[in-house]
Amino acid sequence: MSDVWSDISAEFLHLYPRGRRLLVVAGADAERSRHTADELTEALTAAGQQTVRTHTPDGDEHDLRSDVIAPFRESPDDGGVLVVSGPPALLSDTARGLWNFIVWQLAGDEPPHAIASALVDVTDPVNPTRRFADYCALPSSFGA
Repeated sequence: MSDVWSDISAEFLHLYPRGRRLLVVAGADAERSRHTADELTEALTAAGQQTVRTHTPDGDEHDLRSDVIAPFRESPDDGGVLVVSGPPALLSDTARGLWNFIVWQLAGDEPPHAIASALVDVTDPVNPTRRFADYCALPSSFGA
């Protein structure tokens, strides 16, 4: 397991130490986000967290809310982390408020997502690297 996943796991747990927490891993390539989320789930489990892991290839918000998030939140357990992976639709205007923490995975020259809590470059999946973006330095035309 890469130190990147351990570091992001530690950051997430520092910010959200208890309760029912929701973490999403999204990116331009939904299938690639599945592998990234699996790695992060391993790091959370190694940190002693109970995790529930799911993937949505289409990011259907209605199904996700009713079939995954609602049952997770209604669980009688005191804590746990739901890790969801999938496409950019998971960060739509109506869905972005669901998540406590957002990991955006990218490769090569793919653009970062401005609302991500963490950006991870997985061009080399064996050696992922954390990216830090300075959105203040972007031209006003970025994302238009």
